[in-house]
Formats: sequence, C-alpha cells, structure tokens
Amino acid sequence: MEKRVIETKITEEDVKIEGSLRPKCLEDYIGQEKMKKTLRIYIDAAKNRNDPLDHCLFYGPPGLGKTTIAGIIAEEMGAHLKITSGPAIEKPGDMAAILNNLQDGDILFVDEIHRLNRQVEEVLYPAMEDFAIDIMIGKGPTAKSLHLPLPKFTLIGATTRAGLLSAPLRDRFGVINHLEFYSYEELSTIIINSAKVLKVKIDEKGAYEMGRRSRGTPRIANRLLKRVRDFAEVKYGGEITEEVANLALDLMEVDKYGLDNLDRTILNTMIGKFDGGPVGLDTLAAAIGEDSGTIEDVYEPYLLKNGFINRTPRGRVVTDLAYHHLGLDREGNR
Repeated sequence: MEKRVIETKITEEDVKIEGSLRPKCLEDYIGQEKMKKTLRIYIDAAKNRNDPLDHCLFYGPPGLGKTTIAGIIAEEMGAHLKITSGPAIEKPGDMAAILNNLQDGDILFVDEIHRLNRQVEEVLYPAMEDFAIDIMIGKGPTAKSLHLPLPKFTLIGATTRAGLLSAPLRDRFGVINHLEFYSYEELSTIIINSAKVLKVKIDEKGAYEMGRRSRGTPRIANRLLKRVRDFAEVKYGGEITEEVANLALDLMEVDKYGLDNLDRTILNTMIGKFDGGPVGLDTLAAAIGEDSGTIEDVYEPYLLKNGFINRTPRGRVVTDLAYHHLGLDREGNR
C-alpha cells in the first residue's frame, strides 16, 4: 500500500515526536470534553478513597489520543504506567507474568485489546474482578492449581474495533468511553500548541487550514504540521500562514476535505467503473488492487463519516457530495 501522509496508524516518525507533544494533565488535553468531565470525577473520587481507578476502556478510530489519555490518567493518579498490546501477549503465562510484576496502584495499558486470544483473555477475568489469578502447575494427574493474589491495579484497554471485544471482557470495564473525531477548532488549537513546542511560527489561519485537512485526527494534524513546517522553512522564511499551508497541502495532494489521492481513486473508480454504485466491497477492492480489509478499516470510515459514500444492502454508493467535490456530474463528466 502506498505510504500516506494522512495515515492514521502510528509510524516510526510519530513515535519520535508524539512524546514531546502529548499533554501531561487532563486540563491540557484538548477535545473530548464529555469524557474529560466524567474522568475528572472518577479520578478525584478514586484518589479521595485511596483506591485504584476502575478499569477503563477507550475505543474509537486510531490517532484520537487513547494512549495519551492513559498516560494522563497515570500522571493524575500518581501511578506507574506499564504498556503492552494485544498481539504481543501470545500465551496465558505471558499475561500472568505481566500481572504478577505489577505493584499496588499500577496502571496496565493494553493497546489493541480486541486482539487478545481467548485463553489470554480468560486470565484477565479473575484478575480484573478479584485481583487474583489461578495458575496451573504441572501437567496431567499431578497438575495443581495455585491461587495467586495480585496487587490492586487499573487495566486500561484501547481498541479501534469495540465490536470485536467479547461481552465478558467488555462487561468487566467500569468506565467505557468512545473517542470522537475532533472539530476544526480543536485541531487548530492542538496545532498551535504543538507549534509552540516545536518552536514553529504559525498564525491562526494557517493552523485552521491544517486543522480542517487533518481528518478530525490529532496524529494527522501533528504530522501535517511537521511537513508544512519543512515547506515553510525552505520556501517562506519559516512562518506558516494560510497561504503557505494551502500551497504545501495542495502539493501533498491533501485536499480541503482531507482526502488524499487514494481516497479520490476509490471515489473515481466507483464512478468510472460502476456508475457510482452500488458496488460490493470485494469487487471494489479488486478494481483498485487493494485488500478489502484495508478499504473497510482504513479508507471507508472517513468517507462514510463525511458523506462521500453510503452503505446499502446491495453495496457502497457514491453520494452527490462526492460528485460535487470531484467536479463531476451524475454521468461522470467534468
């Protein structure tokens, strides 16, 4: 798959810059206002009782700040944060070892928690409910079950596919929050704050223009800021204005709606080869030479959210907004 500047999955480049740009406390976290208000109450209540915070599940598209909010919770609770991911825990023994190494009040953050296998997941049930695990020692008739108490900890799970979580695991989370896409204004504020950290000169109109093309996602906003900064330093004396942002983003083929060349290829293929649809997912994937899972998980959510395509029982269809955005009429003519 072609590398995209608007890719929502974290890249090696993002790892290098996100640490310095992430807020450290709840008050500095921009956006997700409803979630912040409830979390503030839960955190203060847990601290007043000197108890660990209840187990938390955060779900939503990638790049919206699930890892960031886990770090903030650890800071607010004065706790140590241990980070792992679902695919990294292959066996029940791996999970048992991680849990056994926790200290009182620690926070265990499991990214992509929906990718835990069922055997590993079952180790979590008693750990989350009773702060204990049962370990089998030996095999066959001589096998013995050892009941091992655990320190009181908080599990924070993050997932982009909440529907793939089993009901028993989901029901054991006391706090469940859905992270929403960010508004242009929120993204503009994030970009201005990040620019201060990166020591980049930027005006409000330039920040807003980048915010509106960031697909509602802070990770993409910060990545675009880095790209436009390079453009501004080489061509325009280092300051990002609206004109500079427009020129740089147009050069990167990220349009006013945040669509890139691959998004437009999907829409143009649906219009040119299938008369705007309906077209099945597998048929569309074959037509553009892409994996159907990638289209469904990576491209389609943003196109659906912003009204460029619709799902119907017969397949995907292109909307009037997509025709208008691409400068086409219903016959596909410009």
